[in-house]
Amino acid sequence: MDRTAGPAQSVDPVQLRRVAMASAVGTTIEWYDFFIFATAVSLVFNTQFFSNLSPASGTLAGFATLGVGIVARPLGGIVWGHFGDIVGRKAMLVASLLVMGLATVAVGLLPTYASVGLLAPILLVLVRFAQGISAGGEWAGAALMAVEHAPDGQRGRYGAYSQIGVPAGLILAQLAFFTVRNTTSPDQFAAWGWRLPFLASIVLIGVGLVVRLKVAESPVFAGLREQRARSSRPIVEVFRERPRELLLAAASFIANTTIGYVFLAYLLPYGTGVLKQSPNLMLVLVIIGSVCWLVTIVAGALWSDRTGRRPVYLVGSVLLVVWAFPFFLLVDTTDVALMVVAVLVLTTGLGLSYGPQSAWFAELFPARFRYSGASFAYAVGAVLGGGFAPLIAGALQTATGTSLAVSAYMIVVALISLAAVFAMREGRGNPLD
Repeated sequence: MDRTAGPAQSVDPVQLRRVAMASAVGTTIEWYDFFIFATAVSLVFNTQFFSNLSPASGTLAGFATLGVGIVARPLGGIVWGHFGDIVGRKAMLVASLLVMGLATVAVGLLPTYASVGLLAPILLVLVRFAQGISAGGEWAGAALMAVEHAPDGQRGRYGAYSQIGVPAGLILAQLAFFTVRNTTSPDQFAAWGWRLPFLASIVLIGVGLVVRLKVAESPVFAGLREQRARSSRPIVEVFRERPRELLLAAASFIANTTIGYVFLAYLLPYGTGVLKQSPNLMLVLVIIGSVCWLVTIVAGALWSDRTGRRPVYLVGSVLLVVWAFPFFLLVDTTDVALMVVAVLVLTTGLGLSYGPQSAWFAELFPARFRYSGASFAYAVGAVLGGGFAPLIAGALQTATGTSLAVSAYMIVVALISLAAVFAMREGRGNPLD
């Protein structure tokens, strides 16, 4: 059975529910903000911000802008990690939500290329950079708040609340664009309709802040503060004392983020542009896969509390390796039933290799620099894997004329992560204090 920090065991049930809600709702809102940008890349940004380019080049430019947010995440991981280990987990949760939300609302207010020319894509890059800074520290704060509050033997379960924010946010993002597309004319959508999902974020910010401001600080961090045991240079200590864990944790996340972005950001433009399927069909397909992703995240997290993080992670990682080629072979048939099977199996692999992550990453690092270690490893894995995955996938498809090249790319990154998972030490049972 796990041995978590002593203070975590005294948390009352009401506070525990608040922590779970704060992690789930907050990360869902953050990732909704992050993913509506990814969805808009393939639906509108090529015409609104890169109208001076051909449609294909405009889409690739949009993917490059998408990658800017990922590249900014390690910087965000360092900044939020530093203050999260010194000031506290809760303060960073509130700050990251505000930065992400305000940047998202700003996207909905940006002028287009037709209005201000080159300034439009420059502003788009700047707000995407701000989103990346926020995302770099959001995940670790939510994950650590949940895991460090968790009762004995339930780190995986409570860590899952931060993990489900990714598919839940993706579902909300897809539903937002699906609704707007089907309640406005094509001209209305191009003129102002696409802005509505971004502007709606202002309401979600309010909801997230109300939930997060009611949560108590992590008992593990509170203990560090009382004992005057906080690190003054957490990121330096991570590199000095846990370089192996930092490297392996980052590498273990490469496949999940690469293949995740192929699914959530590349599948839509691939289906509409290459396979000539309707945008509505592809949006629904992504929503179905996201629901499966969410369910398997929870299942994987609960499973990891019984068997350990490593075995569950291995099952998911192996599935990502073996399903890379069948995935695109089934999608390319354009048979709806087979396309659904393709995304269900793929997202099962994503869920099983993501569900135990909050608990495992928390268990890899000592409390005094845990925020810095977990956030930096997560952000670096995202950069090495998902940062420019849609752009690379699009370039491979264009250069070779076949989706099998994208499948080969997926296998390479999946094997890298599989090797890292094999080399990582089991974390279940490690004390968190």
